[in-house]
Amino acid sequence: MSLKAQTQQLNNQLDKCKHKLEAAKSRGDNEMISKFTDEIDALDKQINSLRSKQEYDLNKERKRLSDLAFSREITREEQADIGKLKKSVKGLVIVHPTTKLGKAMRLEVMTGFAPRKF
Repeated sequence: MSLKAQTQQLNNQLDKCKHKLEAAKSRGDNEMISKFTDEIDALDKQINSLRSKQEYDLNKERKRLSDLAFSREITREEQADIGKLKKSVKGLVIVHPTTKLGKAMRLEVMTGFAPRKF
């Protein structure tokens, strides 16, 4: 299961627990209130752990790409036939500015990263 799917699943569980906690509070059931508060704390801890893992992976990928020897903007003509460009340049990685990676790298245009000039 991917990190994104795990995060979504944990967020859904957290939402259910919060609703059940509200119901337990309205009934005044102290045993259930303590159970759900403990469960909410555990889920929050897991979600924060997964978020930090995602951030770590994103920063690792950003560092790997910025360490590549060459990078430049991809022109409109190259964008039109991106498959041809990828086949002609070995090891080319293209990053779009609206993706998480593009935002982390603070890109403003579609950029290609490669180990040698292209």
